[in-house]
Amino acid sequence: MSQANEGKLDGRVALVTGAGQGIGREIALKLAGEGASILANDLDAGRLAVLQADVVRSGGICEIFAGDVTAQDFGDRALEECLRRLGDLHILVNNAGYIWNSRIVNHSDEQWYAMIDVHATGPFRLLRAAGRHFRQMAKQGGSEQARKVVNVSSISGLFGEATQFSYSAAKSALVGMTRSLAKDWGRYNVTVNCVAFGMIETRLTQVFEGEVPQIEIGEHKLNVGLDAAQAELMKRLIPLGRAGTPQEGAGAVYLFCLPESDFISGEIVVASGGLRM
Repeated sequence: MSQANEGKLDGRVALVTGAGQGIGREIALKLAGEGASILANDLDAGRLAVLQADVVRSGGICEIFAGDVTAQDFGDRALEECLRRLGDLHILVNNAGYIWNSRIVNHSDEQWYAMIDVHATGPFRLLRAAGRHFRQMAKQGGSEQARKVVNVSSISGLFGEATQFSYSAAKSALVGMTRSLAKDWGRYNVTVNCVAFGMIETRLTQVFEGEVPQIEIGEHKLNVGLDAAQAELMKRLIPLGRAGTPQEGAGAVYLFCLPESDFISGEIVVASGGLRM
């Protein structure tokens, strides 16, 4: 990964949320490896520092911006930091998120709003801020190469999942946002697409036997992962016979960031190994 060699994204600036680990980290590494300058966001400043060091060590450019995408002013602040530090914004990847699973009869209002806030309201505010910048750049003459937005959804947002009621609803909202903005922002030469992930090997889908793994979000400890039997069943249902890697997830997002996809907009690509739920 080095910007000394010509990359397909040379001269581009990318903002990636949720870039501290998992798929988000791999997206940032992939885009940086192809020449993009990165503004990486995550809740965890320590993980961002590790990412930044890895990118810089390989000859890339990475600025970090720790913060919560659900904060009311996050969208405006993230755009301001991107423009101040890197001068522009060409690629926006809405990736940040987590799961808080249960069936609707066990859902609290707090759980509902948490999922909507991180997966829908946070992206909305960042997209609103970015859209104002895209509009201004278009008024100033724009460029021949399209700017890119990639929203990260899930097959749960397309097909539903019994134990992911609010998560599915929020991820479905991203699909609607994608298709609406593709129709609105074409006039600014901005493409807006979406990747819906299936089973990708991250902390949220880790396989366990015995004690259920948890993640800490604020004051909450949330169960994640799949027990061994569930994981084996999922893999049997996936036509490719396995889960995807974070690098493969990043590759799906990268497709929409390439100049070769400048005439593709409003599309939902399912990266699930062929699984449809």
